[in-house]
Amino acid sequence: MHQRNITPHLKEALSDTPVVLLTGARQTGKTTLARDLAFAPEDFPGRYVTLDDLEVLSAAKADPGGFLATLAASGEPVIVDEVQHAPELLPAIKASVDRDRRPGRFLLTGSANVLVLPKVSESLAGRVEIMTLWPLSQAELGGTTSSFVDFLFSDTPLGSLPPRSEAMDRADVVARVLAGGYPEALTRSTSRRQDWYSSYLTTILQRDVRDLANIEGLTQMPRLMSLLATRSASLLNLADLSRTLPLPYTTLQRYMALLEAIYLVKLLPAWSNNLGTRLLKTPKILITDTGLAGYLMGVSESRVVEDPSLLGGLLENFVALELMKDATWSETHPSFYHWHTAQREEVDVLMESRDGRLVGVEVKASTSVSSSDFRGLRALQASVGGSVSVGGKFHRGILLYTGQHVLPFGEGLFAVPLSALWS
Repeated sequence: MHQRNITPHLKEALSDTPVVLLTGARQTGKTTLARDLAFAPEDFPGRYVTLDDLEVLSAAKADPGGFLATLAASGEPVIVDEVQHAPELLPAIKASVDRDRRPGRFLLTGSANVLVLPKVSESLAGRVEIMTLWPLSQAELGGTTSSFVDFLFSDTPLGSLPPRSEAMDRADVVARVLAGGYPEALTRSTSRRQDWYSSYLTTILQRDVRDLANIEGLTQMPRLMSLLATRSASLLNLADLSRTLPLPYTTLQRYMALLEAIYLVKLLPAWSNNLGTRLLKTPKILITDTGLAGYLMGVSESRVVEDPSLLGGLLENFVALELMKDATWSETHPSFYHWHTAQREEVDVLMESRDGRLVGVEVKASTSVSSSDFRGLRALQASVGGSVSVGGKFHRGILLYTGQHVLPFGEGLFAVPLSALWS
């Protein structure tokens, strides 16, 4: 079993917050993490129940207040797994917390964003801390606990990163991207992994989506997911998707909201100096696991190795996810964006810290880089008033590539080996 780097932050949240909600897609390891806490009394001596158990679920729905009172009667913390199955419990939890605001009273897990579920009249605002558990990161797979995101926002020179002994082989990069991070999928052979993804999607569409909304025509969902996978890390064009499927525009909007709610897709918003303008700009679409994206695209490792055009979007998607995963255990906790101008200058991933500093990240599936590859990062640097050292917002910009060395390309601009993400 792999150590989850979010665990110390989860324990910290439980030490000062009445309710902690651990969310994320199915099969990312939420149940395993919750049970580990429940059955390790020195960490979080709590009572564990799962609403995947139909008898438990029936009791919770029939009498939410009585069900919760019974669980909490001993005064021990309560862990409720897959709470999205019984949104009726949330008002009861709110009432219980309002009577007793001791920290660490409830740890909830959910494979859907319960705060957008219908029938939930009041959120747990002010009473809950929400944390996301992503599929395993490359750092977690390699046993690394340090944060690359924190390193990028620090003042530590990038030249302190050790060089790789050799350039990364394209086949190794593709294998990492297409393996994804679902713990159970990673235990299977490449061929058996495809069967796992098929069953995984079927289960989600037949159960989790129906928990969120009563939708007709679910047969369109797999096709939509496959189409989104082919456009991973590209600008989201709902009008074009609507024409291609074909699917009514309003229905497509509803489907996209549901796919976000069950953590299968993630929208990467556009960054702008104007906070209000950001909401109006076009986001990028990310599939929340590149192994799943590869399955939806119907591609094999050998095919992606032989056809470099297939790797670009997948690799950018992969890097964005790795940074987002890393951010969940970082101290910086930056916000994530992309940057795109009318002049077609762009930066793949833009991270913004709470104090307004910016770190831009570009991705290139090549062992060599040139000055022209930094065009977007230079444009961003100029647009925000230059580097922090001269009064601007730009902290640094990096171009991740598959070569060996950290190479400077101007003030605050560096080419960095891709493997720095996890090593």
